Amino acid sequence: MSEQAGRPALDDADTVQNSETPPAGAVDAEPGEHLAQHQITVTCGYQTDRGLRRELNEDSFLAVDPIFAVADGMGGHEAGEVASHECIKTLSESPALAAGRRSASASDVQLALLQADARIRELTNARAGTTATGVVLVEEGGSPYWLVFNVGDSRTYRLSKGTFEQVSVDHSEVQELVDAGHITSAEALVHPRRHVVTRALGTGDDIEADYWLIPVEDGDRYLICSDGLTSELSDEQIFRTISTLAHPQEASDSLVQAALRSGGRDNVTVIVVDATDVLQEADLLTTAPRLDVETDTLPRGLPIVPAAEVASAQHGEPEVGQPIEEQAERETAQSSLDIIEGLLDESKNAADGTEDGA
Repeated sequence: MSEQAGRPALDDADTVQNSETPPAGAVDAEPGEHLAQHQITVTCGYQTDRGLRRELNEDSFLAVDPIFAVADGMGGHEAGEVASHECIKTLSESPALAAGRRSASASDVQLALLQADARIRELTNARAGTTATGVVLVEEGGSPYWLVFNVGDSRTYRLSKGTFEQVSVDHSEVQELVDAGHITSAEALVHPRRHVVTRALGTGDDIEADYWLIPVEDGDRYLICSDGLTSELSDEQIFRTISTLAHPQEASDSLVQAALRSGGRDNVTVIVVDATDVLQEADLLTTAPRLDVETDTLPRGLPIVPAAEVASAQHGEPEVGQPIEEQAERETAQSSLDIIEGLLDESKNAADGTEDGA
């Protein structure tokens, strides 16, 4: 079952997501909470804005269990919007990624991305392209995993057990310069070629996506965003927001508003996805039933001896008809009784000594 997520109204009148009608380029089937296999509750929030300097919003997104994705179109007036929209539409139409299914694999996602690339090239004559990044909730070996995919410089982050990290790796010129040690990460933020991507769908020669398979852990939070967010906010600013706002919709709204306050020079799209009620392996273990034995409570560390054996052991002989091998068990029982009697005697003597001393 699904529950409609709350969509707090934002102050910016230009925010596309203010109304109950999803923006063009968005594909969403009943956002909010989804309870499916493995008792995992998936809650998502999302927000998109054209920014303060762009006429059109060329970002598109998909937010429906099991897939959460963002595409950032490139190619000039209207062409980028077409590219990102076709990418998201193709992902949403993939049978392997249908709502409620968790059987997709990396090859299924790869096939959908290849189909999206072909459709974009056909529609735009290869004059437009788009990034694509996101997560798919899948099952591998009967266990739940996040399948993270990425083409371009939109990003997927993970917040888990207090650790915040970027999972995807940017396919951009500045990232290659950072990896080669020519510039620092701080310099990359202001580099004049920071928006030049080296991989994209729909244009260019390299459309190969990167993939990561990460086990689902209770309390996982994933952030999927276009570079309109990361160009305006540092990782530290993003971390402070998504680690303090409990509901993913609040976190999404706040991040977009922060990007607009920082300049809003590009379209910005954010999806925040939470996983809770994740059934861990330890939860699958059941408590062994207690033995149906009537016995008095014994001091911890001593063997539990059934009352019938205690009575037999007191006579020192095995019962008639019982195997002689049980004699050793009787001796063990007698030994236990001797220890118990000794403890009781010590307790009694200690008590008597206390009374005498008093």
